[in-house]
Amino acid sequence: MTARITTTDIPVGDYTLHVSTAGDPSAEALLFLHGSGPGVTGLSNWEQLIGDLGDRYYCIAPDTLGFGDSDHPNPPPRGMAAFTELRLAATWQLLDKLGVEKVTLVGNSYGGQMSLAMVLERPERINKVILMGSGGMPGLKPLPGLAKLINFYDDPTEEAMAELLSLFVYDPASFGDRLNEIAAVRVPRATREEVKRSHLATFDFTAGPKIGWLPEELAKIEQDVLVIAAREDKIVPVECSHYLAQHIPNARLHIVPKCGHWSQIEYPEMFANLVSGFAQGTF
Repeated sequence: MTARITTTDIPVGDYTLHVSTAGDPSAEALLFLHGSGPGVTGLSNWEQLIGDLGDRYYCIAPDTLGFGDSDHPNPPPRGMAAFTELRLAATWQLLDKLGVEKVTLVGNSYGGQMSLAMVLERPERINKVILMGSGGMPGLKPLPGLAKLINFYDDPTEEAMAELLSLFVYDPASFGDRLNEIAAVRVPRATREEVKRSHLATFDFTAGPKIGWLPEELAKIEQDVLVIAAREDKIVPVECSHYLAQHIPNARLHIVPKCGHWSQIEYPEMFANLVSGFAQGTF
């Protein structure tokens, strides 16, 4: 049975976050953190998953600060590290506002990097961590798909968005017209001035380095961590997930074959079972 999803705007300090939730707030909490694609939102990454899991968990899927319909700082912090620091502060404030003391993190791509930063920053607040197509490997060279994502505003058209989204999946043909439909929805949001501003500030690599962790830093993570990687990911190479799983002491690695960067969308039932089983300790 699919749980009802509620969306609301929640003040956190100087900002407001647009947050979707499903499930009973007294249940075990799962925080879903989306990736960094232009026009992305919490629901665009996680809608089906939080609906499917809301009968068992309290699922929280915000538009991260500087994305979607959450506030966009003006001027924004320049560089991924600086902007992430502000996003982390807003996310902790969100959990406090919702009365969530401990949470299991589910992070996709850039949301995986945020998850790693959170568990290292306040480990006492984190139960477990699930990473999907996560970045975090130092010196990671961008694949062509990631480069197209970063440089989307060189040609911010529906056609370019559809081409970008086709790189997120293993078999674009299996989606029929769905990728074009998603592109048509995303482009008006992605081309809003504040969304563009936040994207360009995040990926301003002249203002600071990308986010990555050395082995000795990852070794400090004591939580159980599930690293989910797609074998044919064209955005973040599978080698990054191998690196994270190798250096996080209590990590296990699950490789999904015939899958791109969107395993939660390409294989939603499998992904939901992985998340639920890992959170319950049965996987």
